[in-house]
Amino acid sequence: MRAIMLMFDSLNRRMLSPYGCDWVQTPNFQRLADHACTFATSYAGSMPCMPARRELHTGRYNLLHRSWGPLEPFDDSMPAMLRDQGILAHLISDHYHYWEEGGANYHTRYNSWEIARGQEGDPWKGDLRLKDLPPSRNNEHRGGPWLRQDWVNRSHLTREQDLPQPMTFSLGESFLRQNAGADNWFLHLETFDPHEPYFCPERFRQLYPPPHDPLHWDWPPYGRVTQTPEQVQDMRHQSAALHTMCDHYLGRVLDLMDELDLWKDTMLIVNTDHGFLLGEHDWWAKCVEPFYDEVIHTPLFIWDPRSGVQGARRQSLVQTIDLPATLLEYFGVERPRDMQGQPLRDTIAHDTPVREAALFGLFGAHVCCTDGRYVYMRANATPENQPLYEYTLMPAHMRTAFAVNELQNIGLQEPFPFSKGCRTLRIEGRAWAKASDFGTLLFDLDADPGQQQPLHDPAIERRMTDHLVQLMRANAAPPEQFVRLGLLS
Repeated sequence: MRAIMLMFDSLNRRMLSPYGCDWVQTPNFQRLADHACTFATSYAGSMPCMPARRELHTGRYNLLHRSWGPLEPFDDSMPAMLRDQGILAHLISDHYHYWEEGGANYHTRYNSWEIARGQEGDPWKGDLRLKDLPPSRNNEHRGGPWLRQDWVNRSHLTREQDLPQPMTFSLGESFLRQNAGADNWFLHLETFDPHEPYFCPERFRQLYPPPHDPLHWDWPPYGRVTQTPEQVQDMRHQSAALHTMCDHYLGRVLDLMDELDLWKDTMLIVNTDHGFLLGEHDWWAKCVEPFYDEVIHTPLFIWDPRSGVQGARRQSLVQTIDLPATLLEYFGVERPRDMQGQPLRDTIAHDTPVREAALFGLFGAHVCCTDGRYVYMRANATPENQPLYEYTLMPAHMRTAFAVNELQNIGLQEPFPFSKGCRTLRIEGRAWAKASDFGTLLFDLDADPGQQQPLHDPAIERRMTDHLVQLMRANAAPPEQFVRLGLLS
């Protein structure tokens, strides 16, 4: 058995033709949809990048117990489980967060790994020759050494073949050509694109209208839209160009599947961690605002050679946590007791449901659930969003360890059901967003797919609250989360 998981970061389902987009050029995503199952009701779970990847390893939600961080010592890791059963698990990525303090032990769960450098503010080239930043609106919204590093990196990425995404796919092609005749391998091929900034070759930009604003700008801020409608449209075109670049390199993988005759016995999963707001709801990006459909409702395609289902659309509600369970089942590896996700073999073959409702959100912000039609976003009900604690044995944030002042009042927490008898640190938590600024929200996606009109229906809210409480209990949510959200434990 062989499997490929091809993952993009911030892939926007509303920019893909299989999901109804008619203006962004994505012929290879359509080609993929014609050869695989397209999931219409796929949702992310824990946000953003590394919490989502922890779910890809463990098959369980991350958002109720801790924020961004490494894998925990008690976590079951899908690639490590494959590795331990004699299946080669290989990671190829340019997603630089894997090699920061807050994600530093994910790649070590694979047998082997390769990286391509230079995305965003990846601390890659130590080049002091750049004295002044090039003129750009990026400089208005970004600052400090991170922005400077992005400009340094770009100065060393002058040819398309040297950009991180093409490098990543080139390494992937080498792996596939070397191992096409072998058995028992899993390739996790992952690119940071189309994550912002929207840096891509001119040949893809030329496919879309030129910008209205002559000043360079390809990196949206994380906040409310203050730009003109023309500038918003310019940014959407920038994002579209990078989506088309991703489509082009997806096509290279599909070509290799054809050439090397991999379709007959190789599973292919094409997925993402989340989407992105490009001015919808008058917001840019993610994490500050609620997780509207544009961000949390994700594209997902799966080819399973066992059923051979092609060109089908699946309506069943699925999530990121189902992907590790799907891969373990495919390779005949028993799922660990703590894995909450479900294998999607029967969903692919027959659209068999695996859940009634799904949980999603960001640590310390809204805790949300959906049944596929209604979306319920529960905001904090307590002043100052407290109590809130992080439970971890790996106290690291995105790029650094927890600060000394954060560790002054730590305690020990009795084991959770999933921590395998380990007591964790109990650290006062901090939130990235204030859910109370937006309040609790309920939407009916059938009647209001754009989520423009919050619904006020006590009966539906009670039903969705019941789903939320059941999902939180199943995830062994700490008691203070119920207090923070104004729910009974």
